[in-house]
Amino acid sequence: MTPALFLVDEIGDGDEITLTGDEGRHAARVRRIVPGERVQVSDGNGAVAECEVTAVLSDGLSLRVLSRSTLATPTPRLVVVQALPKGDRAELAVETMTELGVDEIVPWSASRSVVQWQGERGIKAQAKWQRAAREAAKQSRRAWVPVVSPLASTTAVARRIAGAVGLVLHESETATLPSASIASVGLPADGDVVIVVGPEGGISEDELAVFASADALAVRMGESVLRTSTAGPAALAALAVRLGRWG
Repeated sequence: MTPALFLVDEIGDGDEITLTGDEGRHAARVRRIVPGERVQVSDGNGAVAECEVTAVLSDGLSLRVLSRSTLATPTPRLVVVQALPKGDRAELAVETMTELGVDEIVPWSASRSVVQWQGERGIKAQAKWQRAAREAAKQSRRAWVPVVSPLASTTAVARRIAGAVGLVLHESETATLPSASIASVGLPADGDVVIVVGPEGGISEDELAVFASADALAVRMGESVLRTSTAGPAALAALAVRLGRWG
């Protein structure tokens, strides 16, 4: 089993680390990690320290640093624009996309989204997505925690697409993402690949037109119509294979 990963704001550059706070308490009291075990500590921005536990404290762990490494920023970046799902499907989508390698998640206020983020509710909802991404990164041992951006409008999403390779998932299209039918689009060596996932009610014709004007390509995943919380992870898996992230 791979060592557990704990996220901190900074890992420093010394030979020892004291893991405290929520992460330290979780490690000592919930995970019940003991001296001699190996753990990883990361800042969520690519820096990782491989450590050995030397002592268990009342609210954390004392660690001896065995080695350090810095993982390069993944390229190209995989950005998923996720229309706001209903209920707990939002956190499910964020967790699964994080496990499958998303680099940034952009919440999108689509015209047919049932859920709306307004005022304090929107601030709390974004923070909930951020917590879900952080916890999923720990579970999947990711040294890079995905960015969860502020809520975006359709116009803002189109601007993101205009500077990247844009793929809009739509059930009525004939071109499929996993197949060679979109090979002519090409995937960049760097920059962003932006995948747009619509709400339960689908992407409107007006929204499709806005994205098309930004040179996005509309594609479908396959014969089945996927839920909004499933489509993003499915697209990430297909792109991860094509980009060699799973190799």
